[in-house]
Amino acid sequence: MIELYYWATPNGHKITIFLEEAHLDYKIIPVNIAKGEQFNPDFLKISPNNRIPAIIDTEPTDKKESISIFESGAILLYLAQKTGKFLSSDIRQYAKTLEWLFWQVGGLGPMAGQNHHFGLYAPEKIPYAVDRYVKETNRLYGVLNKQLEGKDYIVGDYSIADMACYPWIVPYANQQQDITEFPHLEAWFKRMGEREGVIRAYKIAEQFKQPTVTEDSRSILFGQTASTIN
Repeated sequence: MIELYYWATPNGHKITIFLEEAHLDYKIIPVNIAKGEQFNPDFLKISPNNRIPAIIDTEPTDKKESISIFESGAILLYLAQKTGKFLSSDIRQYAKTLEWLFWQVGGLGPMAGQNHHFGLYAPEKIPYAVDRYVKETNRLYGVLNKQLEGKDYIVGDYSIADMACYPWIVPYANQQQDITEFPHLEAWFKRMGEREGVIRAYKIAEQFKQPTVTEDSRSILFGQTASTIN
């Protein structure tokens, strides 16, 4: 059984996509980040960075005590290795998958996240910041579009790289991107959205959908310092 600490965010969607695609037994433990539940001491024990998602695997392959994991990329890699799914055993394909997984967690996610922040949530619009992150998001879309040329999925076969990237492309309109400018990316995006596991994952998310960034939640979500978790 996988216990998934979750909220309906792009990083949360990554894990429900995997779990649905792999048909693993799991239960969701909601962590309402708008209410500050990510700072609960019990949650911080498994996710010291006070971010969702996190998991507890109550049945690890070594048959010993439960394992907790935080960081969405690490969770995807762990689950892929646990199940033997969505991560090739071929050394070259394995390496390619990790490249694009790390590309997402180190590039696409953070840059699109800053795009969202300065474009949608910042209390004042700073033109330089908005322009900076919209352009960088556009560049990253171009990188992914080029990689997808002639391929159904990012590394050829469906993998955790696709699961990592897709949720960060879903809000492309909020990122001020025209997806039709990227034909290979657009075709992949449509293909991903038609997968049954992806459909189920986003259906699950609907029960947790509510405005995350509100006037009341801004101070919880933004401007955190070390004192927040001490």
